[in-house]
Amino acid sequence: MRATVWPGSIKRLAEGQYVCKTIFSAGKLRRGDYYLGHDIMPGESVTGSEKAAILHDLRVLAGGGAEGVDTALRHRFSPDCTWRVSHPINEVEGLEAGLEAIWRPVMAAMPDLERRDQIFIGGSYDGRRYVAAIGHYCGTLYEAFCGVRPTGHPVFLRYGEVYEISPEGMIVQATLLWDILDFIRQADVWPIAPSLGVEEMWCGPLLADGVRLSDADPAQSAASIAQTLAMHDTLMEYPDKNLTREGLMSMPQRQHWHPKMMWYGPAGVGTTRGLNGFVDYHQLPFRVAFERPQGTAEEVMAMRRAKGAGHYIRVGDGPFSVTGGWPSVIARHKGGGFAGMPTTGKDITMRVMDFYFHHEGLIRENWVPIDMLHIFLQMGVDVLGRMRERGV
Repeated sequence: MRATVWPGSIKRLAEGQYVCKTIFSAGKLRRGDYYLGHDIMPGESVTGSEKAAILHDLRVLAGGGAEGVDTALRHRFSPDCTWRVSHPINEVEGLEAGLEAIWRPVMAAMPDLERRDQIFIGGSYDGRRYVAAIGHYCGTLYEAFCGVRPTGHPVFLRYGEVYEISPEGMIVQATLLWDILDFIRQADVWPIAPSLGVEEMWCGPLLADGVRLSDADPAQSAASIAQTLAMHDTLMEYPDKNLTREGLMSMPQRQHWHPKMMWYGPAGVGTTRGLNGFVDYHQLPFRVAFERPQGTAEEVMAMRRAKGAGHYIRVGDGPFSVTGGWPSVIARHKGGGFAGMPTTGKDITMRVMDFYFHHEGLIRENWVPIDMLHIFLQMGVDVLGRMRERGV
């Protein structure tokens, strides 16, 4: 067995220590090499026909209106499906409860609702099968939703969604990171400090090929998620002591990002371009504000798991990949400035998804749904309550 070095990683592969017999190299996989560090060996995956059928049913669910929502849910969702949704909905158990807490209210608020997907991918992780999506629910806001007043105008409810699929093809768990803060912004209300990044609708993938309804190439899929996890290692292992812009610009993450990278952050953070924009308008302010577990990647992941955090999904599908946690990140709010808020010293958990597009051997685009209202609530700021107090 031949040992090799993963691009951008400081770890050398040892004899017998591997989980995937592939390696990412200049945008391609070379069989016979081995990558140490992460379990990326795919199990039973999600076929192209399954992805197409699930996407069809999700579109029917969104577009069927109040009259069709009950039938659409029962067709694809398990009766005991669990729902994990952005604040203020949070966690709901069972199909009936999901119908009343999620779908009837959104249908009442936007009766002409439709679903527009920019990314739709699938795969397996840790013995579970998933589909995952980035896109927008489009509709006219005729009634209030999640405390956002009706505008009578079109609105785009941005989503990152992950659905766990049973062997029979039923959805048994739905994790829906809906960007409620961006929804608020579209109602001409902004209840926090201005974002450092740009607040606009997220673009779809560069090549307009994010809806993947064919069977994925297992080798390319494994390469995509492996590159993502190798990049994650660089983020976890970089020490936050004496943080500087120069240090973040020069540390090993730069070996994974494309020179024209786009980073699409949630409302409250905004979108950035290039590594310099990412560092200046998100990464440095974020790391200054939030003290995270420190150590090797393995040590950091162990500390996260001990506090109930970490990834429930790690999937590659062709040139795309996705990770997500409920929560994914644990941190202590020890620095000021994030979203214009003072230091609280509070322990914070973060519900996060990361979708990636891998292009020309590097990570070209990164879409990052985060439940920002939930983070602010833990910091002592009830954004929806603030809106109610102001009568907006």
